[in-house]
Amino acid sequence: MSSNTDFLLALEDVSVSFDGFKAVDGLNLYIDKGELRVIIGPNGAGKTTVLDLICGRTRLSEGSIKFKNQEITGLKEYEIVKLGLGRKFQTPSIYEDLTVFENLEISYPRGRSVAGALFWKRTEEIVERVREVAGMIFLEAQLDRLAEELSHGQKQWLEIGMLLIQDPELLMLDEPVAGMSVSERLKTAELLKEIIKNRSVIVIEHDMKFVESIAHRVTVLHQGKVLAEGNMDAIQANPKVKEVYLGH
Repeated sequence: MSSNTDFLLALEDVSVSFDGFKAVDGLNLYIDKGELRVIIGPNGAGKTTVLDLICGRTRLSEGSIKFKNQEITGLKEYEIVKLGLGRKFQTPSIYEDLTVFENLEISYPRGRSVAGALFWKRTEEIVERVREVAGMIFLEAQLDRLAEELSHGQKQWLEIGMLLIQDPELLMLDEPVAGMSVSERLKTAELLKEIIKNRSVIVIEHDMKFVESIAHRVTVLHQGKVLAEGNMDAIQANPKVKEVYLGH
């Protein structure tokens, strides 16, 4: 196992077992700075578990996870967030009874500590940042709208915006285009291409057309192990992938 790495994120020999079942088995995964990596695989392949391990939601049984050369396996979820990792789950987690502006504002880093919440003051800097992020996520015209009134796709964008306003170096998105219309998927591809100008992104996705439109590199998981890795052309031509995944 290497002690130092130039990668932004390095998972080495990572395994996790649930009641004797190995959900992830000896996984090695390396993410570069400025990379958009997509993880695909059939249901039960271990995709979401990998994100759970990275963000500290699940404890690994064996192996190492390093972010910018710092071992993060013993850290709590909020400590990992503070280091610069952001995670979006499959179901949008937003404050439905607040406006789009308020959802973004409440996610601004200064408001997350007890002192920050007690002495919260809306500054011009915060307002500018909220408007900047709202523009990125196509919700600039919806700032005064209650989040509950947004379409499903807009709610997905809002949650991505709530992560972006915290300025993470690595963003992890679990099925970001699930339930979206075709036009919303196209706009989400645009958004991800904009996001990776300043950070790295890991995406779990089943929509292969969407994967083709965004991925720098694709990792195929099967039974908790890496089955194949490479660009989309190499993945689609791989006979093992065709047999295990694309035929599903």
